Amino acid sequence: MSLHGKTLFISGGSRGIGLAIALRAARDGANVAIAAKTTEPHPTLPGTIHTAAAEIEAAGGQALPLVCDIRDAQQIDAAVARTVERFGGIDICINNASAIHLTGTLQTEPKRLDLMQNINARGTFLVSRACIPHLMKAANPHVLNLAPPLEFKPEWFAPYPAYALAKYSMSLYAMAMAEEFRRERIAFNTLWPKTYIDTAAVRHIAGTQARAVSRTPEIMADAAWHILTQPSTSFTGRHCVDEEVLVAAGMRDLRPYRCEPGDTPLAFDLFVQPGHHPQAIV
Repeated sequence: MSLHGKTLFISGGSRGIGLAIALRAARDGANVAIAAKTTEPHPTLPGTIHTAAAEIEAAGGQALPLVCDIRDAQQIDAAVARTVERFGGIDICINNASAIHLTGTLQTEPKRLDLMQNINARGTFLVSRACIPHLMKAANPHVLNLAPPLEFKPEWFAPYPAYALAKYSMSLYAMAMAEEFRRERIAFNTLWPKTYIDTAAVRHIAGTQARAVSRTPEIMADAAWHILTQPSTSFTGRHCVDEEVLVAAGMRDLRPYRCEPGDTPLAFDLFVQPGHHPQAIV
């Protein structure tokens, strides 16, 4: 199993989990198009499309940095067209770009609501839509949305309904499109972390102390790799959790993914049940 020679189109992959997935594919010798807005260094968030491209190529892949705001359908279409022109097609679409604002109804300003809906929900739909005609021509086409399992529990939505509904929209699109494009052999799945993942975004929200109860982005990258190397005709319409994917693949010792060694209980991410696989060492 390998992603050698495959072409990935990743939205928002200049840092964090998206970049980790890109680097994992690059180690196989994949082509990676990074479609994101960040062209200049952010005051607090590291990484641009250009630094991401340099890391991808250093890891063994071919990179194409693309300036793209996924709120703009024309920019998406142009980025997809440039990817196909450069690499000859698209095999995998990763809907990673996301906006987060964890506030209740009265605390969520209309502009924040619009941002999350336009990036998480609408952006995912438009990126998928632009990639699908090219995925139809691929040998083992996959779309992977970084979105939560579909468990409709009021307690998941109540604290931050605008964000929760925007992320669940990504999950629903994956479920709907998995069935819509089953005959075209395109797999649509979601992936979500069981625990906190140590990214700049998480540190910005939860503080630097969250690192002690978090895992590295590499656990998501390795889980994504296992999903993307499965047959698209059979592995589709699933809502995956990183830890469960790796345990199913035969991995038992998950301690290397801890940001800090020790037995401190890890913090569970949003939208997932507490608990873990007893056969895994975490």
